[in-house]
Amino acid sequence: MPIVAYMIFNGNCREAVEYYADVYGAEMQEIMKYGDMPPEEGYELPEAAKDLVMHTAINVYGDEVMFSDAMPGSSVTFGKNINLTVVSDDLDKMTAEFNRLAQDGKVEMELQKTFWSPAYGALTDKFGVAWQFSCDDGSYTGS
Repeated sequence: MPIVAYMIFNGNCREAVEYYADVYGAEMQEIMKYGDMPPEEGYELPEAAKDLVMHTAINVYGDEVMFSDAMPGSSVTFGKNINLTVVSDDLDKMTAEFNRLAQDGKVEMELQKTFWSPAYGALTDKFGVAWQFSCDDGSYTGS
């Protein structure tokens, strides 16, 4: 599976992805909003964050480019708002790669089960490159 560019914005993701879709004549995937997430015990999503984009994507010249707004309560610095994302159906290989980069890097989110993936994690490697890892083995139905 490919490594995918993931662009993160500070609240204007919808505007950005609509712009890029228009420029490239691309169709946008469904927009998942932060308000669409299942509730998490002990965490109340701020009302203002519910319409922010949690995830969407477009296809540019045969490659997927993913987009989201920063997590509610955080922001990104432009120039550091593009992550490389490993999407793999091989959980063992992906876990080994994540752990190797984490050894000298900084883990932002440990590999863990989420409502969209059996394993998702994020880190910044020793060179300052932001990575996301997401397992997509075709078997995950959530919960």
